[in-house]
Amino acid sequence: MIKKEEVIELIKTIYDPELFIDIWTLGLIYEIDINEEKIDVKMTFTSMACPAGPELVGEVKEKLLTIPEIKVVDVEVVFDPPWEPTEELKGLMGIL
Repeated sequence: MIKKEEVIELIKTIYDPELFIDIWTLGLIYEIDINEEKIDVKMTFTSMACPAGPELVGEVKEKLLTIPEIKVVDVEVVFDPPWEPTEELKGLMGIL
């Protein structure tokens, strides 16, 4: 059985093309549910009009499908709760 930590490590290799920070560190991944051959991911974007949104969703699917046991990856994009950077993340982005 695939471990959540392995999935997270793959997600950490996906970077927001505008902020140059991985989507896990950005807090864009809200939920990961692993069921045998399927992974369900709930994620958000930094804004509802994020131009890189479709690209990020595609990259999440592509990366997670490299796991041999996984046959299906479903990504649900949600905006509730809206994304809000942490204080630490604001520091990384230089917006304190």
